[in-house]
Amino acid sequence: MEYRTLVTMRQNHPTWRLLMADHAPLIVSFLFDTFVEPNIRSLAQSELVARLDDYLYSLRGNLGEDVFPREAAHYLDAWASDEHAWLRKYYPANSDEPHYDITPATEKAIDWLTSLEQRKFVGTESRLMTVFELLHQLAEGTETDPWTRIAELERRKTEIDAEIRRLRDGHIYLLDSTRIKERFLQISATARELLSDFREVEQNFRNLDREVRERIATWDGSKGELLEKIFGERDMIADSDQGKSFRAFWDFLMSPNRQDELGTLLAKIFGLKPVQDLEPDRRMLRVHYDWLQAGEMAQRTVARLSEQLRRYLDDKAWLDNRRIMQLVREIEHSALALRDTPPTGTLAAIDEPVPNLNLSMGRALFDPPLKPEINDVPFEGLADVPTDALFNQIYVDKERLAMRIRQALQRHPKVSLSDMIARHPIEQGLAEVVAYFSIAADDPAAIINDTARETLTWTDENGATRQATLPTVVFCRPVTAAIGAG
Repeated sequence: MEYRTLVTMRQNHPTWRLLMADHAPLIVSFLFDTFVEPNIRSLAQSELVARLDDYLYSLRGNLGEDVFPREAAHYLDAWASDEHAWLRKYYPANSDEPHYDITPATEKAIDWLTSLEQRKFVGTESRLMTVFELLHQLAEGTETDPWTRIAELERRKTEIDAEIRRLRDGHIYLLDSTRIKERFLQISATARELLSDFREVEQNFRNLDREVRERIATWDGSKGELLEKIFGERDMIADSDQGKSFRAFWDFLMSPNRQDELGTLLAKIFGLKPVQDLEPDRRMLRVHYDWLQAGEMAQRTVARLSEQLRRYLDDKAWLDNRRIMQLVREIEHSALALRDTPPTGTLAAIDEPVPNLNLSMGRALFDPPLKPEINDVPFEGLADVPTDALFNQIYVDKERLAMRIRQALQRHPKVSLSDMIARHPIEQGLAEVVAYFSIAADDPAAIINDTARETLTWTDENGATRQATLPTVVFCRPVTAAIGAG
């Protein structure tokens, strides 16, 4: 927390700018009531404008007609601008209407302001127990000596046996009301923070995707190097620390047994008298469904970003016109250069503000064409037209390659790409090798090892020997994993 760093954050960080804004009470209260409190992930522009209109009308009735004189749409556009970045404005798939969602920076500001309220009860024991439990998990999960881990399990077994004997003797230990309230409040706070973290997870995924796109947009190397780069970046989002953590959370939560267990435990806890004295929010009973909804939004973001990255593999511009690709790259370079310093003034203009309508009743009636008269006149001296170019297109049958892989995996638990090529030599050159890599990228059981390389050799249609050095690919027989294993 150096002075210059804090000065920069004060000028540029959206959270700090929101806290300093003149209309901060309006912005925070409206966004809290609209997005955070009901846990709404996204709203269409028309619905959000209507809600803000009602909210402004209520404030003007209490504070006077002169407060907040602008229209609701103007406020939303200002909050979603790059200057403020308190709302994210985007177009969902298959929708022409913009949608809004609060940014992680806005949610951080709201959470900090919420924490300023006086808490009814401050618990410390439960958090201390959580720290000890996490320390035990780290110590046990990183212990490499098997005998040390066995000794720890024996110690826990002894404690469990002693607890069983005490219960059989009638000695039952129960938490008092203070400990029950303390642990429940910590559960509520953690559940709320988890919902808040999903927006930041989505934003980080979008930032990762943006970095990859920038590298591809500014690429000026060869096609082979670009394909290798794309193959290396293909799973960067899913293989990042945040992606691995989110995938583990999603697999845990998607288990029907875990969902039933969460629902049963929440219902039991809400039936306790000390918990009822706290008058908790009843929506806490379905917090796991809120997690699923928020997690699904993040899951869709990851899937959409991965699919958009894969489209670079199918880019046919490399095969058409190099000049067109060069112009596209220049436009992308210019767009990146103007991102932080957008131009001022009028950017575009249209001649007619109203579209031309073509009504079905305004069309002319059907007029059957005259039957043409075709004379059968023989042609002489017809020049030879080369048609070889029509048959030079390369089509790789990925389904045929996948069938070969499945047949090989019926006899062996795993087979490498070099083994497949040894059994079935390359017939269609580099395109067939790329098809094998595409199949491996779509197969969750396949392994693409970037640290190990192998050289593939084939003979082209001219009889020349070709070689390619690529990451090692191993196709494995799929194994059904136990869902919801503890």
